[in-house]
Amino acid sequence: MQLSVINQTSQSMTCALSLPNSQPLYYTAVYASNLSSDRTELWADLLNLPSTLDLDSKPWLIGGDFNQIILPSEHSGPDVNTTDNLMYQLQDCFLQLGVFDLRYLGPQHSWTNNQPSNPIAKKLDRLLVNSSLIATLPQTLATYLPPQSQTTLLA
Repeated sequence: MQLSVINQTSQSMTCALSLPNSQPLYYTAVYASNLSSDRTELWADLLNLPSTLDLDSKPWLIGGDFNQIILPSEHSGPDVNTTDNLMYQLQDCFLQLGVFDLRYLGPQHSWTNNQPSNPIAKKLDRLLVNSSLIATLPQTLATYLPPQSQTTLLA
């Protein structure tokens, strides 16, 4: 496999992955900022990629830590029960990009605060795909591991 970095920002990197005798796949790795103002910059950068790299008709995956949920059900807290502006911003970004969550196995939440007295879990990690990726690789599936607790990591 040949990997070529074709675009890079402070919160993402897009690569072309080429296998012999097949069209390249495009993968954008994301590690979003903890600050919502910086994440807005990431959403804008992602929205520029399809036109800049002509990704609308090419197999494209976007994956990583978005540091933002898109639905209240992606938060374990009962007080998070309505969609807020930050959720709408990310939903709108995904809609404009024409990407959606790849089907997956594993837990609903990918992050935990590791506080037994006040536990919080969220779905912050995603693997998104476009229709061209599914048409090219229809059996594609993601597997998420459960979030690790600090005690497990230190043991």
